[in-house]
Parts: sequence; structure tokens; C-alpha cells
Amino acid sequence: MTEYRDANGKRLADYPRPSVAVDTAVLTVPVGGALAVVQVRDQSDGDWRLPGTFVHEGERLADAVLRSLRDKAGVTGLAPRQLHVFDDPSRDDRGWVLSVAHLDVVPAASLDLGDDARLVPIGEATGMVHGHDDILGFAVARLRADHRGAPDPHGLLPSPFTMSALRGLHEAVLGERLLPDSFRRAMVPLLTATDAKAAEGPGKPATLYVR
Repeated sequence: MTEYRDANGKRLADYPRPSVAVDTAVLTVPVGGALAVVQVRDQSDGDWRLPGTFVHEGERLADAVLRSLRDKAGVTGLAPRQLHVFDDPSRDDRGWVLSVAHLDVVPAASLDLGDDARLVPIGEATGMVHGHDDILGFAVARLRADHRGAPDPHGLLPSPFTMSALRGLHEAVLGERLLPDSFRRAMVPLLTATDAKAAEGPGKPATLYVR
């Protein structure tokens, strides 16, 4: 097979190329907690960052993502989707590194993290290396946009659920208080009420809903 050369007679290998990395924001809401992200401790530097890795030769992006989650966070069974390509040549202090960022949003109960991984509220996940703050910010903005238009779009709540539980989840994701009546009016048309009820306090039992 003839080796490819362009109009200038150069091969692909003759041009400078960036390293390609994948970094993943795994977001969740622990019971009664705030929106949180999975961080991993770097074995060399000891700092906390998003799970990520350089893509190996001949490796698919999706396989690199799953490898990094398994090897660095001890997590399997996730299905991250591509979020955004961060391509600023100066974004990574190690050199010219293009990062294909991914996002997954999962129930906290499904995360069985390894020894060098932790869940931390997004407000505390700052000062990360290699542009990971920007990746997390982009991921959180995407997640919040999803929640402004649909009830629990990523299935973080076990179903069925009460309206107050749904509102609590949305408040945790959005980082703001929501007016109960306004929230109910917006969500009821998007939900199906069941015949079941749940006691939430001294008042009458609350209706249970499904998506």
C-alpha cells in the first residue's frame, strides 16, 4: 500500500499533533445531599481530579473512557456520552492535549467507588489540574439545562416518587430553591399519577408519580 503524502509531499506523521485524552464528569445526587462529582486521586501527584486518561494507539474513545473509570475510579457498568471537545492548545500545562470530555449521570446508590476515588460536592471540586474545572462546569451546565425542561430526566430518583422528593432533587441539581406550587404546575403535565400514596408527615398522604 502506497504511503499517503499530501500536496507538499508530507506524511501525516510529519505534522505536529496533539495528544488526545478523555476526561469524564460522573455526576450524582446523594440522598439528602448536594449535586456531587466523582474525583480520583492521582497516583503520582496526590491531587484530586476527574477520571481520565490518554487514548492509546488503536483505541476507541469509548473504550478509553471505560478503562479510565475502571482503573482509576473502580467503577464499571457506566455508559458515558460525549459532552464536548476541549481544544484550546494552552488548556493543559503538560503540553498540547485535546480532551474529549464525557458525561454520565447516575444514581448515587449505583456507584461503588474504589479506594482512590470519592464523591465531592461540585462546589468543593475546584482548582483541578489540566482544565478539569472547565470540563466540570460545562457538564453541570448541561445537566442543569436538562432538568429545567423535564422531571428527573436521568432517573436519579427511584420510581414512584412524591412531588416533594422530585422538587428536592431538582433543587439539589439546580443549586437553588424552587417554589412548590410553581414547580408542581410545571411538572404535573409531564408525570403520571399512580393510585399509591406515601405518608410524608402529619398531613394527608402524598400522591406517588412516575415519569
